[in-house]
Amino acid sequence: MLRRTLLAAGLAAAPALAQAPWPSRPIRIVLPDPPGSGNDVIARLIGPLLQSALGQPVVMDNRPGAGGRIGVEAAFRSPADGYTFLIGNAGSNGINAAIYRDLPYDLEADFEPVSLLALGPNVLVVNPRVMPVRNVQELIAELRRRPGEVNFAMTAPGASGHMMTELFRVMTGVDVVLVPYRGAPDMARAVVSGEAPVNFNNLSNIAGPVQAGEVAVLAVTTPERSALMPDVPTMAEAGLPGFEAAAWTALFARRGTPAPVIARVQSVLAAQRDNAELRQRIRGLGTELLLSDGDVLRERVRADVARWKDVAARADIRAQ
Repeated sequence: MLRRTLLAAGLAAAPALAQAPWPSRPIRIVLPDPPGSGNDVIARLIGPLLQSALGQPVVMDNRPGAGGRIGVEAAFRSPADGYTFLIGNAGSNGINAAIYRDLPYDLEADFEPVSLLALGPNVLVVNPRVMPVRNVQELIAELRRRPGEVNFAMTAPGASGHMMTELFRVMTGVDVVLVPYRGAPDMARAVVSGEAPVNFNNLSNIAGPVQAGEVAVLAVTTPERSALMPDVPTMAEAGLPGFEAAAWTALFARRGTPAPVIARVQSVLAAQRDNAELRQRIRGLGTELLLSDGDVLRERVRADVARWKDVAARADIRAQ
């Protein structure tokens, strides 16, 4: 009789244990970027706010490599239990769908969009000493006058700078030389030295040389002018309508994560939209704080995947 009573009590307690309030242990955020990168900094600004509101440690897990593929796959392989989230960006959760043919996951189907955290402009810059043009149309004219002569700086094949350059080539028909560099600092130095005097880059990566007057910004790649550079035209205003390639940072969950968990995280983030200190620190990185709902992020991913698949097909780009 005693054994039956204990067994019955154990069975009755099991559902209660399974339904323990979330979160009851630390939360991990996987980042497909190295420490110190722009996306990493944004995540580390958001993390303490989540930790304070949720009452559990929020641990950052950097998994850089393969253009973000390594980190995204680590999140994909994790349980959809609300204790692993992913910081994604325009490359890892947009471009990769276009250039990889063997991804073990579907960026749209296997990840639940939680919030578009921040969005900022990429910029088209030139070294004004080597390329003394005043606007995008003058640059296009110069490139057409010198086919196959002008170096464009980029990082890895398939990275955002490469894809933006390919989009530019597809839309204008110009013939340029793509020169790869190991990372954003080397790429910026190449533009400043004049070795590769033209470059599409994230504003945060090139802000120093811009402020020093060593490079000139011809246009931003966002649909609207950036509050960070209100006098700089968009690519559309510069004569290339449809050219859009925003830099963004977002939070995702594994598909199947409980809806109440996602709603709770979204609520915590939404409460920070009027956080003036956070907004200023994010703006200092060359981007703007958004903290959107999931639908805004879902549409951003959908549009980016479609855009880059089209560019990759037209330019015959595939990741090796």
